[in-house]
Amino acid sequence: MDDDKIVYFIKKRNEKGLELLIDAYSGLITSIIKKHLYNLYDKHEECIDDVLLSIWNNIDSFDNSKNTLKNWIAAISQYRAIDYKRKYIKLLNKEIDINQIENQAFIDNSVTEDELRSDIEELLRCLKQEDRDIFIKRYIEEKSMEELVLETGIKEEIIYNRLSRGRKKLRKKYRNLTAE
Repeated sequence: MDDDKIVYFIKKRNEKGLELLIDAYSGLITSIIKKHLYNLYDKHEECIDDVLLSIWNNIDSFDNSKNTLKNWIAAISQYRAIDYKRKYIKLLNKEIDINQIENQAFIDNSVTEDELRSDIEELLRCLKQEDRDIFIKRYIEEKSMEELVLETGIKEEIIYNRLSRGRKKLRKKYRNLTAE
């Protein structure tokens, strides 16, 4: 009965329907979004707002003979969260590009140092520790190739090979995430 009221009010563009929807299903929407965007805390609220807007704008496509309102809302929440994850991963893929890494284009000015360090560690977790150190020195600390050779004692050609293989691993890892 409450679902019928929610649908009725939203179809009539009465904000009471949105209030009832939030009272009844905010926990469901929030839990689905947190499940899919667990590490993107700053995107949770924005995604929840998008879910509510999608429900508001697409209520006419809801058919209670095909599905329950709860399942329909859950599906919208899940797809919207997946869209946000794809956007973020797409952004990461662009940021992994060598030219952008060298220019540190992936650094968001609003991110704190701890968050940035955590994101970098997560990003580079698929690499061996030695390769991770080389990546950090080259792309984060912006050390020259000569400095890397002196610090690591590794030949320049080997460093180039490791950086190249590392970039390929990172691209592959994050392309696979977008396929999910």
